[in-house]
Amino acid sequence: MKTDYIYELKMKVRDYECDSQGIVNNANYQHYTEHTRHEFLESRGIKFSTLQEQGIVPVVARIVLEYKTSLKGGDMFYSRLNVKKEGIRYIFQQDIYRAEDEKLCVKAVVECVCIVNGRLKTHEIFDKILIPNS
Repeated sequence: MKTDYIYELKMKVRDYECDSQGIVNNANYQHYTEHTRHEFLESRGIKFSTLQEQGIVPVVARIVLEYKTSLKGGDMFYSRLNVKKEGIRYIFQQDIYRAEDEKLCVKAVVECVCIVNGRLKTHEIFDKILIPNS
């Protein structure tokens, strides 16, 4: 794993994620980044089902994707992330690299917020994601 990321997930492109040109459909990159965030949170002991039961709903407020190189069916890739807190927002810097040659495919910035019992606010449970290996 690159040392400037705090989390990495290796995945494989499935054929049905590709369009008629044989490359990954652009919308699937959002699925990849979301799956990576969920797996990252679970690695920090945070499960979405538990959050829901507690009235805590993390949501994406904004996402920006910058496409660099296309992935194709069967490609292995790494989805890597960093996260920082700005006010009540958690900012995820997520990059996707083709495993074969470490070519950058997508750069994403994902801003997330929490709705706690129907109100927009921060929650201490998410602060633990900022602590490496917590």
